[in-house]
Amino acid sequence: MGCAEKPDITELFGSNVFNDKVMKEKLPKNTYKALKEVVAGKTELTLDVANVVAHAIKEWALAKGASHYTHWFQPLTNITAEKHDSFIDPAGDGSVIMEFSGKQLIKGEPDASSFPSGGLRATFEARGYTAWDCTSPVFLKTDAVGDVTLCIPTAFCSYTGHALDKKTPLLRSMNAVSKQAIRVLKVFGNTTASSVVSTVGPEQEYFLIDQEYYAKRLDLIMSGRTLFGAPSAKGQELEDQYFGSIKDRVAAFMKDLDIELWKMGVLAKTKHNEVAPCQFEIAPVFSTTNISADHNQLLMETAQKIALRHDMVCLLHEKPYAGINGSGKHNNWSLSTNDGVNLLNPGKTPEQNEQFLAFCAAVIKAVDTHADLLRASCATSGNDHRLGANEAPPGIISIFLGDTLDQVLHKIAKGEKFKSGGKEFLKLGADTLPALPLDNSDRNRTSPFAFTGDKFEFRMVGSAQSISGPNVTLNTITAEALDELATRLEKAKDLNSAVADYVKEVIEKHGKVIFNGNGYTDAWPKEAEKRGLPNVKNTVDALKAWLTPKAQKLYEKYGVLTKEELHSRYEIYVEQYVKHVNIEARCAIKMSRTLYIPAALTYAGKLAKQIKNLKKAEGSTKIQDGLLTKVSAYLEAISKKTDKLEAAIAKAKVVADATDQAVISRDVVFPAIASLREDVDALEIISPADIWPVPTYADMLFNL
Repeated sequence: MGCAEKPDITELFGSNVFNDKVMKEKLPKNTYKALKEVVAGKTELTLDVANVVAHAIKEWALAKGASHYTHWFQPLTNITAEKHDSFIDPAGDGSVIMEFSGKQLIKGEPDASSFPSGGLRATFEARGYTAWDCTSPVFLKTDAVGDVTLCIPTAFCSYTGHALDKKTPLLRSMNAVSKQAIRVLKVFGNTTASSVVSTVGPEQEYFLIDQEYYAKRLDLIMSGRTLFGAPSAKGQELEDQYFGSIKDRVAAFMKDLDIELWKMGVLAKTKHNEVAPCQFEIAPVFSTTNISADHNQLLMETAQKIALRHDMVCLLHEKPYAGINGSGKHNNWSLSTNDGVNLLNPGKTPEQNEQFLAFCAAVIKAVDTHADLLRASCATSGNDHRLGANEAPPGIISIFLGDTLDQVLHKIAKGEKFKSGGKEFLKLGADTLPALPLDNSDRNRTSPFAFTGDKFEFRMVGSAQSISGPNVTLNTITAEALDELATRLEKAKDLNSAVADYVKEVIEKHGKVIFNGNGYTDAWPKEAEKRGLPNVKNTVDALKAWLTPKAQKLYEKYGVLTKEELHSRYEIYVEQYVKHVNIEARCAIKMSRTLYIPAALTYAGKLAKQIKNLKKAEGSTKIQDGLLTKVSAYLEAISKKTDKLEAAIAKAKVVADATDQAVISRDVVFPAIASLREDVDALEIISPADIWPVPTYADMLFNL
């Protein structure tokens, strides 16, 4: 049997994207040039140009088999939204023609009443608008039955112009950081760069589970995580999963996922086993932040679809299983000029790279000044299970710089010179192995914000989150720091001295945020408290940062979010927290009463029958008596705790204020779920396998 023909990846990649190559082929030269100027932000899009572009896109899409188009947008739900319209238009003689105008390309009018708004509009105020983001390429999506849809990346706003989505503030924040970064570059004599873009490469972690087991776990279906489940005999303690050989079934899924992503222009690069059983990672090449955000949403959506084709389910929740690692999304962030210069690349001699040192110091200042906002940008009910659990960074924002860069900055702050020792090599002791060039620093996996050579890796982001929110925050706080830096350097008589003074000031005032040690130790929170670093341990407390005068001043000053938009996000995120906890609680009650209590009653009945029969036969009932006592005790505890959980839900429900409701959800409802779990899990451990009503951790984690 011959091998299946492999696709030509260079031909496959971007084949479903109306990218620059296709635009050159399909558009008249003057239209192509005009559109490129719009993308570069030099001019506004005219309807004449839009009409020509729309026609070319329609013809290209029809040739690819598309029948519908959609304005693809990202409301404040962490997932995407789309309404499909066909290209057909009545011709007047009973037939149809295929039409797509510039107006249809540029603007859509979806009903905004059913999307989260946080009070920005009343329910009856239904009108919303989508606007084409021409900087993110139009693409085609194919569903499981072969239907092809033209997807137009768009922003989403209300009738009054308020942002109702993730993309709009992201684009605003990119403009803000670009404007301030260009000012700094001009001081350093850069006359070629016309803009600076933030770039991101998000590493996406996820779990896979057999669809048969998933269908039997109501908690996974309803909440995304297992609300109950005793640990399996084996977990991740053998450390044999990470980077291990990929199983054939998973490899087949990964191959199909790569192909689908490559068709849509997603630069999927790396794939491997992660630390926990049935946990994996896929990482793309860096791209401009808004495109990277679009691609990450596509990646999550596509992974879930492709998994189903392989009779599996892709779990994106931050903590699907207790007792083993959860999933995050490492947000590798940097700044680059439009002509390709990475502003966070220190070069071979960082101590001599004043431009890099200035940008690096600005980021340090930004992170320390607005640590609360960075923490808030990653605050979700799912992420609360992961952060600070010795598998992910703690809730304390700190920066890892590595020994070399740390020494450079502190030497400058002290007015001392740092001399680079030149390139060092690691010799492995075998003649057949090459000497490896050493990096300037080791990696610190316990740091929430780590410098990794030419970028900062923000590791707090949750696996199910959109990366837009965290990057809006990163861009905006950096814009403020660069604004202050530019103002200072523009007035300086001696640039070298001004940079040195700035670095010194940043290290003296904000150096407390730099921590190169182990963030998992018990000593670190105590040390962080001494340094005055906030340790925000849960979502309810973290979200309060959005309401501070400092936050409102920051986001309004740089045109990223108005006071009303900021407040709306607080309301939405608090409401989402309450809803997620409530769903988990109701699901736990349902499972307790319809699965676990009946299973316990069945087991107790069997034990009672055995005891009765053994007594008749004058046999020993010691083991059965002991088991029946335990089962009866767990049964009683489960019943009482289920009632208590139901009462906790009722207590939260009658509270009108959203913040107060969130506090009760955190302090009363959530602990009640955890308490109920303790007895259910204990019951599972002593119950026969044929009685237990749901797949166990061993079933779910070791059967792919």
